[in-house]
Amino acid sequence: MNCHCMTRRRALGLATLAALSATGLLAACGDQGAGSQQALAPLEIDRGTSCELDGMLLADYPGPKAQVVFAGQDKPSFFCDTVEFFNTMLAGEQVRAVRAAWVQDMGQAKWEEPQGHWIDAKGAFYVLGSKRHGSMGPTIASFAQEADATKFAGEYSGKVMRYGDVKPDMVDLSGGALHDTRM
Repeated sequence: MNCHCMTRRRALGLATLAALSATGLLAACGDQGAGSQQALAPLEIDRGTSCELDGMLLADYPGPKAQVVFAGQDKPSFFCDTVEFFNTMLAGEQVRAVRAAWVQDMGQAKWEEPQGHWIDAKGAFYVLGSKRHGSMGPTIASFAQEADATKFAGEYSGKVMRYGDVKPDMVDLSGGALHDTRM
């Protein structure tokens, strides 16, 4: 077991909660109507796109990514791993309103170098508990089609779920890196 990674994930989780709380309180004081007329669309990852939580460069790591446009933001916050995305979205202290959230359709994107294929996060199918790793170790694979998720789960194991079925205890940042020996 790599205790350094487990501690890093736990620290990231706590830092995220603190940042979300502070940002949410500031956003509540601002003009909530600003930018609401703009059509929201996902942005593409480039070599400089970094993770909201830990600054990791998304293009350097495999597996599905996520992006979220929070109230008061013009551009999305990116997540290098869907476990981090879910941990943020399901945090009890989540105080920022979400305008839009996307994940990558891994039925279309290449696992080792995912680009494009952004889908609405709340409408996606997810595979939890697979043998595939993302940037932070074990991750949650995201799919637009249930058939693709089922095929993936058959090949790499795991359970197919919908967004609303994923619970906070399933995305604990302290446990995801336990099996990751690359960090």
